[in-house]
Amino acid sequence: MRAVQAQRFGGPEVLETAEVPAPRPGPGQVLVDVEAVDVLFVETQVRSGWQAQMWGIEHPWTPGDGVAGRVADVGPGVDRAWLGGRVVATAGSSGAYAERVVAAEETLAPVPDGVSSRAAVALVHDGRTARILLEGTGAAKGERVLVTAAAGGLGLVLVQLARAAGAEVVGAARGESKLDLVRSMGAGAAVDYSAPDWPDRVRDAFGGSGPDAVYDGAGGSIGARAFAITRDGGRVSAHGAPGGGFADIAAEDAERRGIVVRGVEYAQPAAADSARLIGEVLADAAAGRLHTPVGAVFGLERAADAHALLESRAVLGKVLLAP
Repeated sequence: MRAVQAQRFGGPEVLETAEVPAPRPGPGQVLVDVEAVDVLFVETQVRSGWQAQMWGIEHPWTPGDGVAGRVADVGPGVDRAWLGGRVVATAGSSGAYAERVVAAEETLAPVPDGVSSRAAVALVHDGRTARILLEGTGAAKGERVLVTAAAGGLGLVLVQLARAAGAEVVGAARGESKLDLVRSMGAGAAVDYSAPDWPDRVRDAFGGSGPDAVYDGAGGSIGARAFAITRDGGRVSAHGAPGGGFADIAAEDAERRGIVVRGVEYAQPAAADSARLIGEVLADAAAGRLHTPVGAVFGLERAADAHALLESRAVLGKVLLAP
């Protein structure tokens, strides 16, 4: 079968397709014929060598985690009712950029009728992560919620879920086309953080007040400035680092102001919760309550182009691979 491999760290060009042996499911596993693969920005960072020791990458390396497709085979101890079913699954942080992927049965969630494989896989990570963040940081009716990197896959889901919870939502992104997309997903206002005074514009959009809760997917100086305008006693989820660094928030400042800050470690689901969370977001998608636009789809042989597009920050919506 075909799979994407990187033989070394580097730019998008290190991603090449190769013929590799097809995997076989072991005990508690299924084999999925892949129809769509989620491509994440963090995968471009890992490919480049960012935090290499933390990720424990060994080459040749096949990126990818979230897939959608049909169950082609099951291993010992797995319910055979899965055979032929449309599912989304996670491959375990690597190995998903391929025509066939092995996944643990406990990660499977059935894809509802009316939801395409591409629409489903677009929600595997971002939908699951958004639910985890909302459960931890909260977005209550009438609260003011700021979402940074709001035009990214996770940001768009957070905007929709916070709005559905009854919160007043402002999304921050860069560029008018992204701001239009954020508004179309339910944000009451969208602010361009390429403007020096963007924090003041957020306050203005909230009627002169700072946000009660911040979902920071941007990190760096943007996340730090978002923290600075958070109301005393508020909450901040500092989970994003697309530029290579999380928001620099001093613990003593947060304690002095009574702000609860939750880092990226709170964005990781327990294994037992993953399928449940994915199932919930797919149910929302099937009911028309949740939508994530797909901005580009590439074949496996163009995985390098998919990474280059993500790194350009020019795409609107999700980037997927379709083997």
